[in-house]
Amino acid sequence: MHVTHLSLADFRSYARAEVPLGSGVTAFVGPNGQGKTNLVEAVGYLATLGSHRVSADAPLVRMGAERAVVRAQVRQGERQQLVELELNPGRANRARINRSSQVRPRDVLGIVRTVLFAPEDLALIKGDPGERRRFLDELITARAPRMAGVRSDYERVLKQRNTLLKSAALARRHGGRSMDLSTLDVWDQHLAHAGAELLAQRLDLIGVLQPLADKAYEQLAPGGGPVALEYKSSAPGTAHTREELAEQLTAALAEARKQEIERGVTLVGPHRDDLVLRLGRLPAKGYASHGESWSYALALRLASYDLLRAEGNEPVLILDDVFAELDARRRERLAELVAPGEQVLVTAAVDDDVPHVLAGARYAVADGTVEPA
Repeated sequence: MHVTHLSLADFRSYARAEVPLGSGVTAFVGPNGQGKTNLVEAVGYLATLGSHRVSADAPLVRMGAERAVVRAQVRQGERQQLVELELNPGRANRARINRSSQVRPRDVLGIVRTVLFAPEDLALIKGDPGERRRFLDELITARAPRMAGVRSDYERVLKQRNTLLKSAALARRHGGRSMDLSTLDVWDQHLAHAGAELLAQRLDLIGVLQPLADKAYEQLAPGGGPVALEYKSSAPGTAHTREELAEQLTAALAEARKQEIERGVTLVGPHRDDLVLRLGRLPAKGYASHGESWSYALALRLASYDLLRAEGNEPVLILDDVFAELDARRRERLAELVAPGEQVLVTAAVDDDVPHVLAGARYAVADGTVEPA
């Protein structure tokens, strides 16, 4: 699978952009702040319905414009599809597939699949648990697009449950009458059901990702491992099936209820979990050096790529200003590992930042224009 044409309208710095793309390597080269990352960010948005740089859509719309449009022609074997997303901050986004408007944005998931390497990836190792949860959930959705609906259901239930808990906590603090919390049992069941589905997918993912991540780390930093991925649940137990996981979550919610009512927030569920990344016997966070952290983050992305490629359509590999962050040894090793990819998109400030093994098409990016180099 690869993108054959990218069209942008009022996306980030681009009033309009039309970029033909081919298989193999394409590099976007130009000074920082000229719009290179905006191009690959748009491709990533089609794959995940989100940006690797910001959490909201508003910054993606060009200043002064009401909406932005990202459109891509995608080839999968002999099949071609046109996928389009219209970003409307403050309102519902819209989607079209092959010009049909009878689709939801999440229906486009799976048409474009990407694995994106970026300087922000260092947060996978050094950042908060939310960074690692997002990594897991985006990869889960890339493997099974239906999980976007499960994630949405979970977030909706969590929001409703938190609203109820917050109201109960406020009433308690202000000495008012205690609220009727009978509906909390219903929300517990909904949260446990959706949470168990999400939790089962995360645990399955970690099981298959572990050996791939260890292999990738060894390729990037021979003799520096091993690496291990360990799931840390807010509802610990030995459950395996979805039914058992739902029961485990329900029991943990019941046990935490008094504390949740006091604090006004849900303390149990996948939204409170973490992925512990170990390097040797120690957790990478707080113990790994800067170089080791970079290798670990890259290994997680390479493992993701190997997994998606093994399970079906090969994803588009995106390397956003990564090589400038790496020493010469890691730069060459990474380039050699990704060079055979069906489609590899690279951004760099100068030509010398792109390793020679990644020879291919080049675009010069400057002042909001994208021209063949």
